[in-house]
Amino acid sequence: MMTVDYKDVNATAMEEARKRIRVTKTTQRHIKDVDFNDLVFGKYYADHMLVADFDGKEWRNAEILPFQKLSVSPANAAWHYGQSIFEGIKAYKDQEGRPMIFRPHANFERFNLSAERMAMPPVPEWLFVGGLGMLVGLDRDWIPASEGSSLYLRPFMIAADEFIGVRPSETYKFVVINSPAGAYFNKPIRLLVQDKYFRAFPGGIGYAKAAGNYGGAMYPTMEARKQGYDQILWVDGVEHKYLQECGTMNVFVIIGNKAITPDLTQGTILAGVTRSSVMALLEDLGLTVEERPVSIDEVVAAWKAGTLREVFGTGTAASVAYVEQLTYGEHDIRLDTSRYETGAEVIRRLDAIRTGKEADTRGWNYHID
Repeated sequence: MMTVDYKDVNATAMEEARKRIRVTKTTQRHIKDVDFNDLVFGKYYADHMLVADFDGKEWRNAEILPFQKLSVSPANAAWHYGQSIFEGIKAYKDQEGRPMIFRPHANFERFNLSAERMAMPPVPEWLFVGGLGMLVGLDRDWIPASEGSSLYLRPFMIAADEFIGVRPSETYKFVVINSPAGAYFNKPIRLLVQDKYFRAFPGGIGYAKAAGNYGGAMYPTMEARKQGYDQILWVDGVEHKYLQECGTMNVFVIIGNKAITPDLTQGTILAGVTRSSVMALLEDLGLTVEERPVSIDEVVAAWKAGTLREVFGTGTAASVAYVEQLTYGEHDIRLDTSRYETGAEVIRRLDAIRTGKEADTRGWNYHID
């Protein structure tokens, strides 16, 4: 496999971004109004945002400007037909206080994969990666310093045509906003496995980070929360038994000395950036990592046999979230998360790499000068 030197890629993307992205700095900073010791995920937004327009042929009007509302027509095609995709990325500071973004190229590639599936134009690297670098560099003071916190970056693209008709939009708007964030889950979570509702089917858009995937999951998740659960662990829509993913996370089960996570071959599961990062770290720990179909029956059997060691979810927002309860029909699996040695070491190593405490041997961090 060819090794990509992201230092050179980053420099090229940033150089092009600085040539093409205008910057209008805010005159009214509001960082003093935020309590960084009590951050609620998704509540506060940094001083600036990045916007750009696709005119049907090319991306134009790229600008970083003060965070503000967007003016959008009621006839906007995104409202009516769902052409809307997004990503979640995090920025941290290293031990010298320099800002860096964790694996933006992986999100860049996945964003354009989602765009292709939703009949939307690709976003160029100078705009996505270079633009993120410029924006984080400008809003670096918004990166929290407390353990477990980060600056959450939300790039998204929506259709922009003012036209009510079922066809792909010809124009689009790309936006990036920043949000200082604490932990998404501040305690172990409880999952409900149910086979009444389904998130995705082969041939659908399950692998895309499209807004509709999340909208369709809200009612079943709301019902699960009424029963005391935090998320649904979805199963496949064909045989109704193979694990898929949670509402905001991929899932891993540790059985014996094997770490198993559902495979991506059916196109029904999001290819998580944190997922792939955790897979690499699990291999570093000496575990056998298997990407394959894993049924809920296999998990139940392992629990009964005493070989189910850990279950945890992974995602950009959630990072690594321990699962303390997994309920499937009459089976109520309870796990002692205080004994999660593998998950604890994965969290430690992931946090250490993302904050520069340990060497980044894989080139995951995008350092911003």
